[in-house]
Amino acid sequence: MILSENIKKLRMALGISQVELAKKLGVTKQCISNWENDNIQPSIEMLIKIAKYFAVPVDELLGLKPIKTISVDGIDDETIAHLRALVSALTNKNV
Repeated sequence: MILSENIKKLRMALGISQVELAKKLGVTKQCISNWENDNIQPSIEMLIKIAKYFAVPVDELLGLKPIKTISVDGIDDETIAHLRALVSALTNKNV
């Protein structure tokens, strides 16, 4: 269940919808939903693609190591939007 929680946590941290993530990974929104609800598991190839998209090691995605996150508490919405754009631009290089 850790993988499903981590996929959802990382997706929400970027502020993207299941539809947006599905487009980035080349799968359907239903596929993302199934992963996040722990109904199915992504293939090994897709697991690697997910890890690259979110710029996290596979062992963090699988819960073998804690996922490193950055708190945006106390940062205004405009700055958060800029940070999300930056993270998105950086992670898109890896897909």
